[in-house]
Amino acid sequence: MTKQTLPYGSWPSTITSQLLTQGMSQLNEPQLSGENCYWLESLPEEKGRTAIMCQCADGSRYAEGSQYSITPDSVNVRTRAHEYGGGSYHIHKDTVYFIDDSDQRIYQLPINKNSNEATSPKPLTPEGNYRYADFCIDDERQQLICVCEIHKEGGNEPENCIISVQLDGSSTTAFSVLVFGNDFYSNPRVSPDGTYISWLTWQHPNMPWDNSECWIAEFSSFGLLHKQHKVAGGVGDSNDNSSRNESVFQPQWSPTGELFFVSDRNNWWNIYRYNPSTKSTSTLLSMDAEFATPQWVFGMSTYGFLNSFTIFCCYTQKGRWFAATIDILSGHFTPVELPYTGIQSIHCNDETDTTIFIAADEKQLTSIVKWHVDTQQNKNTFDVIAKSGDLTIATDEISAPKAITFKNSQDQDVHGFYYPPHNQYHEGSKGTLPPLLVMCHGGPTGATSATFNLKIQYWTNRGFAVFDINYSGSTGYGRAYRDRLKGQWGVLDVDDICAGADYLVQEGWVDPQRVAVRGSSAGGYSVLAALTFRNNFKAGASLYGIGDLNLLAEDTHKFESRYLDQLIGPYPQEKALYNERSPLHHVEQLQCPVIFLQGLADKVVPPNQAEAMVAALTEKNIPVAHVTFPEEGHGFRQAENIRYALDVEYAFYANIFNLETKETLPEVPFVTKRTQKETR
Repeated sequence: MTKQTLPYGSWPSTITSQLLTQGMSQLNEPQLSGENCYWLESLPEEKGRTAIMCQCADGSRYAEGSQYSITPDSVNVRTRAHEYGGGSYHIHKDTVYFIDDSDQRIYQLPINKNSNEATSPKPLTPEGNYRYADFCIDDERQQLICVCEIHKEGGNEPENCIISVQLDGSSTTAFSVLVFGNDFYSNPRVSPDGTYISWLTWQHPNMPWDNSECWIAEFSSFGLLHKQHKVAGGVGDSNDNSSRNESVFQPQWSPTGELFFVSDRNNWWNIYRYNPSTKSTSTLLSMDAEFATPQWVFGMSTYGFLNSFTIFCCYTQKGRWFAATIDILSGHFTPVELPYTGIQSIHCNDETDTTIFIAADEKQLTSIVKWHVDTQQNKNTFDVIAKSGDLTIATDEISAPKAITFKNSQDQDVHGFYYPPHNQYHEGSKGTLPPLLVMCHGGPTGATSATFNLKIQYWTNRGFAVFDINYSGSTGYGRAYRDRLKGQWGVLDVDDICAGADYLVQEGWVDPQRVAVRGSSAGGYSVLAALTFRNNFKAGASLYGIGDLNLLAEDTHKFESRYLDQLIGPYPQEKALYNERSPLHHVEQLQCPVIFLQGLADKVVPPNQAEAMVAALTEKNIPVAHVTFPEEGHGFRQAENIRYALDVEYAFYANIFNLETKETLPEVPFVTKRTQKETR
């Protein structure tokens, strides 16, 4: 088929912003209970409301294989603990325990598989300014154990602890505190015989991926905890000749009562085991791969137990995810062949040799996948349980990522994925090159992957080249790569981003006069820093990004309130350095157009960040657009806002780069008095 020649960046596309939300949902936190599969499904068309879904396997109340919501339509399942949430529900013996966003209380709801009568959720926790997350059930003492975040009046930091809540409903006036005293807790888990409890904890100024500790304790005959001791983590001691920090992830009890956990003590997040009887630790598996990700939210899981002797796990190497099984007795590692480049949120049932997880590949939307060991036929099977939506575009329209590695100015390797412009009906004019959009992930301790991203395809299908970069500080490449950014945020990440753009220009892949950069949250800060302190880019988009590091240090939530101590330096002792790296304090150096997109209910990066930058650029008469969403927080959840944010950003680039697009785009809300080019 002969393609029509049109200028890059202006190709007509079937990948509209409406595709991002129409019939789409976000899938999270899959769980297994018996043969039934459960997961969270967030619905942009319902203002981001999240329901707990079930695929019924027993054919009792519903037909076998049918899917339905087990929570009422009035319920929005979401915890605001740490602001980012996660770990917001738990299934146990045909009962679901969840947090309702409206009041942040824990509710109990029987799963009526044999009755058509609706059951109302029953609150288990008292009213008040509490937030909960990360549940487990202690059958021995008939209690739910979880993390609690207690918010107090007067602007003081919330207090974090591990609590117990009685399942009979007697805790609606008060709960019991089991562990307290540290700044943060996560992952409370009770051993199979009810003897022990384990948990993770960390202290300011560390984030859990910097320095965290795994502890265990025994339950006394009165249900209190005693004989507490540290299993792993923290700063190494003289006995192991180490002074490095150690990050521990996902402590979890095996069916036989051993405690497993992931640690980066050898530079890579690998799996270890601890025997509580002998108090000895050994390595289950050591390899140059990451079996963990940064614990930004509660409830993250990269492995589980298929049975007493087998672990099912996922791991990442060079930005791609893989699955494997590990024999616990021998340590034998067996890769599992699956057609996915992204795997996460593993949850296993050790009684049925079954696991459920979230997966995606380069050309398909995110799915919930159920994987099973068929011992009788000696083979493995997997089924797709649910999809985040039905992809209505042809796979021929999808741009495939190319993994690239280049050098920054420090002669260090930096990684990312390059997506060339691609459209099955159109091609660029001969002798011309496409505009480039460099994408900066948030975190900054996060990572991008090679999985299908409809937002990236929105750009490539219109004739943009996209570079999705894993700059220094990203995870998936070992602790040393992650630690590069310590003390260097706003310097090394910016250097990497600019070096990546230069590399693509030097390779002759993109137009050097039409290079833009976009990013959200911490990625938005990297965008503004790159635009301010370097001149590699002609335009930029900051989505709830940071312009003044002082404001962020003084006005953000507890979880990240000391994060900058690691990335820049202690505040306010290093205030001069914060000023030096804040784009707002050097706005005279920023000379190119910028669009800001900001939720006005954002508690992580408050709206005053964008407002200050917009005011400063307006004063300079730099073309600046300011888009606000009154009901949105840190990230956009509502369908209308998701669509508008993407389309207005495209309209902004079309305006700046003089793209002759024929699409009907929204008017760009420029706030400067400068003459505007009419958007099309």
